[in-house]
Amino acid sequence: MTDPAAPPTPPVPLAALLAREDLGLRQIAGPDSGAAGTAVQWVHTSEMTDPYPYLLGGELLLTAGVHITDPADPDGSLDAYVSRIVAARGAALGFGVAPVHDTVPRALVEACDRHGLPLVEVPPRTTFSGVARAVWRLMAEARHAELRRVTEAQQGLATAAARPDPVPAVLRQLAARLGGAAALYGPDGAELQAAGQARDAAREALRELTAVVRRAAPAAPASAADTAGATHLAAYALGGGRGFALGVATDHREPGDHTIAGAAVVLLSLLTGEHQGASEAARTSALVRLLLGASPQDVGPLLGSALWTVVHARGEHTPLAASALAAALGGGLADPRDDVVRLLVPADREITPTDGWTLGVSTPAPPGELAAADAQAARALRRAEATRVPLVRHHENGLAALVAPAEADAHARVLLAPLADNEALTATLRTWLSLHGSWDRSAVALGVHRNTVRQRIARCEALLGADLNDPDVRMELWFALSRDH
Repeated sequence: MTDPAAPPTPPVPLAALLAREDLGLRQIAGPDSGAAGTAVQWVHTSEMTDPYPYLLGGELLLTAGVHITDPADPDGSLDAYVSRIVAARGAALGFGVAPVHDTVPRALVEACDRHGLPLVEVPPRTTFSGVARAVWRLMAEARHAELRRVTEAQQGLATAAARPDPVPAVLRQLAARLGGAAALYGPDGAELQAAGQARDAAREALRELTAVVRRAAPAAPASAADTAGATHLAAYALGGGRGFALGVATDHREPGDHTIAGAAVVLLSLLTGEHQGASEAARTSALVRLLLGASPQDVGPLLGSALWTVVHARGEHTPLAASALAAALGGGLADPRDDVVRLLVPADREITPTDGWTLGVSTPAPPGELAAADAQAARALRRAEATRVPLVRHHENGLAALVAPAEADAHARVLLAPLADNEALTATLRTWLSLHGSWDRSAVALGVHRNTVRQRIARCEALLGADLNDPDVRMELWFALSRDH
């Protein structure tokens, strides 16, 4: 089973849920949730004898044991039941006492101990919906705390950048916010400025790690991560291609650390680039000429790269976050618009998944074909969101490679015309098809009830006048949705 796509909210420690006195939950089997660091990413209720196909991983699975016909488990079915939950990477199992069973079956307790799955007893007074509501509330509180921490850190970094000694002030602020050490490295790998405390071995490992992002190779990544013993290391290339890098060493990683470091990368890139480089000047000149009426083909040579990649990104939508994303992708031009950030990145830069963002990436294109590349990136982003993956690249293969783009787009518009005015139906159909008709996974991806998914798909079937059980129909609709923009 592949790793599940992480939800947009921070996970909830199972220990925090057990600490809620109003719920009265009690762990009766499996490893200690606090010591093991068990975290809950979802809540799912099921009375299926095999819940594996309906789990994404990280769930607190709630059951009243309706499927348990003999608590003594003479045939070992409970052991198989628990093993399937573990195979699906479920976080824990919650068993509701009453009305089906007066106590948690002993065989289930023993099976959870054998397989290392935390088993939580849910008392009769606590409803499953109450448990789910408590999890969502804890997630919202954690997300709010994370956003507040990131916002305060960004404000602190911006204030530090306005000081008379901005570079050391930013490094001190970054080290304090992350609870570790931060250092600025020059093109030769020398440590120019540093703040915070780190072990000598960690500092040397961090200096070596920055060499990965400082190298001049076109495929050099914008960031890199590693560990030195128990210390977490991260290195970030500063924008401008001048070889400067930021290194961070911390004893532990917290949600939002990457975003905070990204803000520091933007500020340090500006502070270390006192004079505009030749590439930046050429880009500015190209933009001015475009505004004055020049064609994309005329200004193409000034952009410094024969080909460009268009990236559409959805995530934290602030100008600073957009600039940090551009820096993380190795430089380029960013345009925050509505709820999507659009970026132009030189085609020789490798686009990799970035924490907190969902990315759609076009194929490389010359300046005269950037409009088509923009449409490709938009379609790729929709696929990424529908399939719950952090990055999707546009590929013209299969049917798309056999049909002229204009004809394919016209066919898509005609086929999907009955859904044109209903974005909810279009999004549901795209998600449902991408997940191979799974009602439960589609409901989780869309954040709605599975019955809502069924109703919407039935409505799509009626409007389109098509049989969605027919694989040929599904294939044609998926092709049309991939062209829809």
